[in-house]
Order: sequence, then C-alpha cells, then structure tokens
Amino acid sequence: MQLSRLPLLLFAGLALLLPADAAAAGEPAPIKVGLFASLTGKEAAFGQATRKGVELAVEELNAAGGVLGRRVELVVEDNQSKAGESATIAKKLIARDKVVALIGEVASSRSLEAAPIAQQSRVPMISPSSTNPKVTEIGNYVFRVCFIDPFQGVVMAKFARQSLKLQRVALLTSVSSAYSVGLAKYFREHFSAGGGTIALEQKYSEGDKDFKAQLTAIRAAGVEGIFIPGYYTEAALICKQARELGLKLPLFGGDGWEAPQLMEIGGAAVEGTYYSTHYSSEDRSPAVQGFVERFKRRWNGDAPDAMAALGHDAVLVLADGIRRAGGTEGPKLRDALAATREVSGATGQTTLDAQRNATKAAVVITVKQGRFSFVESVAP
Repeated sequence: MQLSRLPLLLFAGLALLLPADAAAAGEPAPIKVGLFASLTGKEAAFGQATRKGVELAVEELNAAGGVLGRRVELVVEDNQSKAGESATIAKKLIARDKVVALIGEVASSRSLEAAPIAQQSRVPMISPSSTNPKVTEIGNYVFRVCFIDPFQGVVMAKFARQSLKLQRVALLTSVSSAYSVGLAKYFREHFSAGGGTIALEQKYSEGDKDFKAQLTAIRAAGVEGIFIPGYYTEAALICKQARELGLKLPLFGGDGWEAPQLMEIGGAAVEGTYYSTHYSSEDRSPAVQGFVERFKRRWNGDAPDAMAALGHDAVLVLADGIRRAGGTEGPKLRDALAATREVSGATGQTTLDAQRNATKAAVVITVKQGRFSFVESVAP
C-alpha cells in the first residue's frame, strides 16, 4: 500500500517545486513597486488620479519589455485619506510585499508618515506631488518629482501682486495640514516682501465644513483677496460660503485645489478662482499632448490632471534610476536616483538637486466657464 503510493507522492512533491505557470518558469522575477495613495476618503481624487498615471506608466514600460528585462509589478495600497495609515502601509509593503521602492503620497502629511519607514529600511521613496520641504528632509532615501512650497509660495505671491494687483489680502489656513501651514508661510513671506500686506489670518482644521465665522471676520477686515492654501474639498466649501456672504473678491490657492471635485462641490462659486499647479493639459508641447492622448485612450476619455502626470513621471524617474543602477539593490538605486538628470515626462524634464527635489516650472490655472483653463507659466 505505501509502496504503491510512492510515485504519486513524488509527483506531488515535484509539483510543489514547479511554478504555477510553467510558461513563466524562465522569466526573471518581477520588479515589485509599492504605491500608497488615498484611493478612498476625503482626498480620494488625488489618489485615484495618481494611480491612473502610475498604472499607465507601468503598463507602457512592460509593453516595451520592462526594465532591465524584468516586468514591473505594482502593489497598490489605500490609506483611505486617514492619518497614521501611510506608515502602517509602508511597513507592510516593505516587509511583506518586498517592494524595491515606494511611490507616494500626494498629501505632504502622509508622505511625512511613510518617509521615516523608507529611510530606516533603505528603500527609496518617491513622492509624486508632496510639496512641503520637510518631506525630503527626512533622509537621503526620500525623493520627489515636483516643485516645493517655497517656490509655489513665490509664484502665488507674485501672481497676487503683479497679475491680480492686490495690496491687502487675508490668509485662511488649515492648521492640521503640513501642506497648508507650509504654503501659507511662504506666501506670507514673499507677499509681504513684495510690498503687500497680510491684513488678517484665519484658521480651520481638515474636515471642517462651516467657515462662515472666519469669512465674516475677513469681510470686516476689508481685504482685496483671500489666499486659501488647502485641499479641494475645504477650498470649494470656502468659495461657496464666501460668495454666499457677498465676498466677490479674488479667491486663490495652491496645487491642493487640483481636482474635478473643486467644481463639483463649489459649482458657480469657484468660477474665476485661481490656483497654482504642476502642468496644464492645454500645454501644446508634443510631450504633454502625447501623454494626454495616451491617458485618455487608456482611461475612457478622462483628461489627466497634474496628479496623474506626476504619478506617471515618478515611475519614469524610478525606471531610469533602476537602469542606471543596473538593479534594484537599495543603496545603489538610491545613489542612481540622487543623480537623476533630465528625465523627460509629462511635466517636463526632471532633474533632482542635492536635496532630492525637482526644479520645475509652475502654471497658474483659472476656472473659466466650468473648466480649468491655463493662465500663465512661471519658471523657477
């Protein structure tokens, strides 16, 4: 009885040693890359757009033969727009999924949660669009492919003074957002240095829905405009309530406004508002229009916003680094990424400076007749 079962047992043991797909037996192991993003929750528009850009880039790399002859495998995790989740996810992606790099996040506060984990684990992390300077200050394994808030603050301060001709403005800042606090700081410094006056500063917290007390105080201060360095949900509600209170003055913010939900939530109240961001799909350059065409073809006609474009470019920068490193070993890949120069993508050419930040132009967008329209471009 036992002898008659031996061939069957040997066959079963051999089957355990074979790959599930015999056709893939000769293929090299995939390059596993982790993406953590807010796919649900309050900032879901950021994460969903970023994911689409990342997935498009990964699919295009794999269609072209992968990187160093290896397929790129994307492992995606949703932090649900919740504080604390990104650190837990980063640990899981590194320890359990064995990713060679992390891509994320959009919100600076969530990048700041994950960055120490990446640094300690010596796994490179590339933020597509976190603009707070503190993100890359965490350590030399942390990178970004976007400009930073000191530059964005200068852009909007100059725009307010020179293009909008404003002298007295108010600030309405989210005290619970590292992004908002940082951008407000740089706007304040440069607007004041340019001869403007910050007549009043009011504060709110992420998730607030009623801003009428702050806006009433701003109305009493007799300002000419309001700078709102927050995310699209609160920004849209602030615009609606400002118009309801009769405030017809210019309202403007930063790249945290970049989402279709700004118009969905704000409706007519966001018409004529302005914000700075990283690129415009109206840019007629072949690189931008080629990206827009491929993105629309892949995602059923959806137009890519700046978060999608930066997610796409983060993958291109990572792939370039892996090629130059000759592999995915953490220290070698870190060194290669730190030497990134002129990687072409949807948001222009990415070159990283000594602090692992990208130097790029910003664009100013306005809401005009229910759509986002390009106003001007500002070089560093």
